[in-house]
Amino acid sequence: MTAAVATAALDLRRALRRAERRKTLGGLALALPLTAFLLVFFLLPILGMLGKAVENHELATAMPRSAEALRSWRGLGPPPEDVVAIVATELKEAHARRQSALVAQRLNREQAGWRNLILSTARRLPEAPNGTWLRTLVELDPAWGEPAIWAGLRRAAQPWTDIFLLAAVDLTRDDHDSVVKVPEEQAIYLDILGRTFWISGLVTLFCLILGYPLAYLLASLPERWANPLLILVLLPFWTSLLVRTAAWIVLLQREGVINDFLVRIGLLAEPVALVFNRTGVLVAMTHVLLPFMVLPLYSVMRGIPPSLTRAALSLGATPFAAFRRVYLPLSMPGVGAGCLLVFILALGYYITPALVGGAADQMIAYFVAFFTLQTANWGMAAALATLLLLATLLLYWVYARLVGIDRLRLG
Repeated sequence: MTAAVATAALDLRRALRRAERRKTLGGLALALPLTAFLLVFFLLPILGMLGKAVENHELATAMPRSAEALRSWRGLGPPPEDVVAIVATELKEAHARRQSALVAQRLNREQAGWRNLILSTARRLPEAPNGTWLRTLVELDPAWGEPAIWAGLRRAAQPWTDIFLLAAVDLTRDDHDSVVKVPEEQAIYLDILGRTFWISGLVTLFCLILGYPLAYLLASLPERWANPLLILVLLPFWTSLLVRTAAWIVLLQREGVINDFLVRIGLLAEPVALVFNRTGVLVAMTHVLLPFMVLPLYSVMRGIPPSLTRAALSLGATPFAAFRRVYLPLSMPGVGAGCLLVFILALGYYITPALVGGAADQMIAYFVAFFTLQTANWGMAAALATLLLLATLLLYWVYARLVGIDRLRLG
């Protein structure tokens, strides 16, 4: 009897393990399509972007022997004649293959004017040097006698580069390959990053100020009233972002409805500029992102039992004290989730600032698009996007450390 019981128990354990394995495999099979989708359309593009920020293949592609020779050169003093000879000879060959423009474009991203230097030299290079190749190059253009161009060529010969990442934080490398600050008149990217975070922070604050009372009202109403009002909150999602932004241009212009209304009621003596400046950017972005604040707040507030506030009131607390001591702390997970969602979405905004903002209101996404679409400088675009990604992850980490990631739960 004991052996039969032991055998039955063993069979039961085996059956449970098989059932558990089937359940695990079923869960993995269900998650596999989503995992593959995230890998192909999310993770791989991000890794590709990170690679574009540091890849450095142009010189090695167009002039492979020159790249190898420059990598072996220590970079001290003028390059040896054999290195200069390889560079000059292969530059002429690259021009014949129509590949010198690839090298010129890469060097011009590091220093304006080097594109013309490379292309004009490639066109005029003789078959044989006049004495030495270095002397021949200097006769064609005196810039070849300066250390900067050779230091730039040596950096371009490396398989990876940090010039784009350094430029994204207003740094560069000098002729001795040391990291230095760019000239003050060229230092713009840290200001752009600061402007991006400042605008995103203000938009998040305005969305919280407007969204918290609205979410509180929706959570306090009966469902038969709350649901239609919630549909009105979601209504902007049914309209194109471009249409909504263009509508704000019409409303905020000097002859628009808002200026006309404020003048008619006496708040303004004459119309003021509300568009193509920071005011228009803040107004339009707050309108677009407000639902992303209301929805997390509403989700959390809907789960707060009203009996808790009534209990505080019955124990002698004032309405404000009951709200501050009971309701507000319970709603903080929604505040955290809404603020984080709105802030991260605002960081990457491009269309709204581009249409309703001025030149001093463009955020970092505008410059990523500029380098991608207009100058084809994908390295700089990827570096700015990488900087934004790292800054966002750092802020997310700080928030998780200070507030606690468990407070982001929506219920």
